[in-house]
Amino acid sequence: MPSAWPTAADLMTPGPLTLPADAPVSTALGLMRSRGIHEIPVLRRSRLLGMITFESIARRVTGALSTKVEHLLILPPLLTLPTTYPEIAEALLSTGLRAAPVVGRRGELVGLVSRSDLVRAFPGLSQLAGSRAVTVEEISIPASTILHEKDLCRNVVSRVRLLEEQPLPVVDRKGRLVGAVGVRDLGAVLWRPVLGGKRDPRSVHTALDVEVGSIMHAPPVTVPAGTDVATAARRMTEEGVSSVFVVEDGRPIRILAQAGLLGLVVARSRPPKTPARVEDVYVEITGLRGSGDPELLAEIDHVVARWLRRITRAVRPRLLSLHFAPHATHRTSDLTVEARLHTDDGIFYASHTGWNLLAGVAGLLEELAGQTRRAREVKQRRGRSGRHAADSEDTPLDDQDLEQRIRSMAEPSD
Repeated sequence: MPSAWPTAADLMTPGPLTLPADAPVSTALGLMRSRGIHEIPVLRRSRLLGMITFESIARRVTGALSTKVEHLLILPPLLTLPTTYPEIAEALLSTGLRAAPVVGRRGELVGLVSRSDLVRAFPGLSQLAGSRAVTVEEISIPASTILHEKDLCRNVVSRVRLLEEQPLPVVDRKGRLVGAVGVRDLGAVLWRPVLGGKRDPRSVHTALDVEVGSIMHAPPVTVPAGTDVATAARRMTEEGVSSVFVVEDGRPIRILAQAGLLGLVVARSRPPKTPARVEDVYVEITGLRGSGDPELLAEIDHVVARWLRRITRAVRPRLLSLHFAPHATHRTSDLTVEARLHTDDGIFYASHTGWNLLAGVAGLLEELAGQTRRAREVKQRRGRSGRHAADSEDTPLDDQDLEQRIRSMAEPSD
């Protein structure tokens, strides 16, 4: 029987770095860069007010660096010492944060748990052992957004919401992977001073006019297709990165981020329920984070719930991941939606490309419903054939002479 899940008390970093509420944004940025972190808890005296994140700062590129951090706070989920690994993973996934504070009995800040802490413990989780090894292809997302060395950083700023989820691959003119750009790399140029001399005002430009190749980190951390997820998690921890690129012939084909590993834990940790219920399914959506259209998100939720009700007739779903990848060209408004459904009977996949987002979601969920229905039918046929075989073994042969000849043939010879 598997042991209990690790808790926040086991995983947290005690006594984390904090900032006072009146600290300027420039101080927060300096600490984030020097410590390699993305979130910092903010206190007023000893009381936790919230967290300042790099993403909340990056969205305010025009803001003054003297702005107080208390004006850019986000409210994180509060963890307690007994909070379990799957509960922490779900809290971080649902909020999109890379870390969350741990509070004591009186609400005082006692530690911080990050996605990196969870990934470090991932390979040793006994709850994931004893089953078929999951490969990186099964829980990664396609490398649909790719940067080129010659792209300007100002174009990357417009994609900061994508960078919140994972770094983006950078390729050379031949399409070979040469580096990666994440929010930390972008932060190095967001607030550089304006360059240029007085003698030629036309030469004045901002740091955002530099090429992506000049800010990317290299070499990128990669794994070949077919790598098991525990090995990928170890590689993330050893290299100190939040994602690895799955490559074929030197080209990035998929991205496995920390969120993919945590999603797998959430899916595996959910106890089976009878009967299966839609409200027990954890739905994870990436690529639309921060969408300003609540009506669109409500429509997606309606479509997902309707099709999940059908899917629960065939299997018990645990987690549904939807990844939206706009093609982002001037020639087309198409996007690709990729779905991954974790169930008690395995993982199912579907994808759809087109301009109609809702039609794409409905189409791929219809495909998943068909896959799960066919899987159930195959399972039922195998069950019936197994019962028939067992019945035939238990039924004595009518022909006693034939039975005797079979028995004599089965006996070992001297």
